[in-house]
Amino acid sequence: MNENMVDVLIYLYENYLDGDARPPIDQDELEAELSRAGFSNGEIRHALTWLDELASHMDATEYPPRTAGAMRVYTPGECAKLDIEARGLLLFLEQSGILDPLSRELVVDRAMAIQQTAVSVDELKWVVLLVLMNRPGRESAHSQMEELIYSDAPAQLH
Repeated sequence: MNENMVDVLIYLYENYLDGDARPPIDQDELEAELSRAGFSNGEIRHALTWLDELASHMDATEYPPRTAGAMRVYTPGECAKLDIEARGLLLFLEQSGILDPLSRELVVDRAMAIQQTAVSVDELKWVVLLVLMNRPGRESAHSQMEELIYSDAPAQLH
């Protein structure tokens, strides 16, 4: 049996979202397929809710524009869920131009919505990929992130 909701998201991405294949239109049929793939009903529901919430956040513009030299300060809850390595990855991705401030905030929001105590760096990379996939105008950043996930070389965090 698969371990968590992020595994459901990865399965959906690799089987439907990244190619020509389309998921079943009927949600019950999709849930049945995911169940046959070994995912629990709870994890399936969490993943589909997570994706729905991601879609609803895509028109978000409430984040203030970035001020030159500004730095993101994480809340204690965010620090508990995203360890120093995960926060370092976000900083690296932003400094590399893969994440813009709005995308970063969407990533943090979606990471916090994962019903786990902590989100690993590998899981966070998938969250970044899914956010970028849904951001118009961020196709190049999405491609870079996809390459980072599927390459054997780890991201260089400086």
